[in-house]
Amino acid sequence: MTHQDILSKLPYSRPFLFVDEIIRIDENGVEGCYTFNENLDFYKGHFKNNPVTPGVILTEVMAQIGVVCLGIFLLNDTLKKDTAIALTSINIEFLKAILPNEKVTVFSEKIYFRFGKLNCKVTMKNAKEEVVCQGEIAGMIV
Repeated sequence: MTHQDILSKLPYSRPFLFVDEIIRIDENGVEGCYTFNENLDFYKGHFKNNPVTPGVILTEVMAQIGVVCLGIFLLNDTLKKDTAIALTSINIEFLKAILPNEKVTVFSEKIYFRFGKLNCKVTMKNAKEEVVCQGEIAGMIV
């Protein structure tokens, strides 16, 4: 399965697709990136005259790259058209802000994948290689 195959199977579209590229993927983890365009709607009100990317959006980027892309890769040929991947738990620590036009890279390491549940250790870094946020995210294949 190619990186492009995985991207084509993501159940998202713009403006809620937060994966630009998959850099690396294997059975143990994934690395991918996303750049936050300054014209995204949430920047208009978060915060007035000082836009910052909301933590919930950072979490979504981590989940899309770190859990959903990896889940699609792990399921490969068994993935059905009506398969859905649902978030089941998160535990994220936020350390730095991400501003408009910043590029982030997400690194995900599989902790376990069993009984349809994928649990990963996920880290997001900015272009300076500084950790922006990190934690665990789990999703269920339904």
